[in-house]
Amino acid sequence: MSGPALLAAEPTAEELAVREKAFSSMLSHSVLVGRFSVDGQEANETREERYEIESVEKFSGDIWTFTARIKYGQTDLKIPLNLQVVWAGDTPMINMTDVSIPALGTFTSRVFFYDGRYAGTWQHGDVGGHMWGQIEKAEPADVAPEE
Repeated sequence: MSGPALLAAEPTAEELAVREKAFSSMLSHSVLVGRFSVDGQEANETREERYEIESVEKFSGDIWTFTARIKYGQTDLKIPLNLQVVWAGDTPMINMTDVSIPALGTFTSRVFFYDGRYAGTWQHGDVGGHMWGQIEKAEPADVAPEE
């Protein structure tokens, strides 16, 4: 045998443009509502998480700008984040490695988005775990307006 017989063809420019537009539309004006786990803790000790996303726009190449409201501990801030998005077939994935987020610290994560759901892994210093949940369209009051 000479290798896998079922290699997916690279998408055409038009197909990629359609996927990118759908990704931006899916996440812009949305709220990620889910749970996260911490490695080493009991499975039933998951915690709620919520990310309010105002907009997701392609910046350049595989870098996208996510304007989001992040609530983490006592911190509550709205910030633009330039993040790498790579594609696993038709599935977009945020690819963060040692990304510094002001007021929060340095994070590494891989988060997939598909069919109204998200799932992935996260790492913050020595602490990490899994995250998962639903992608919901935001009500006007859900996403903080520009200040």
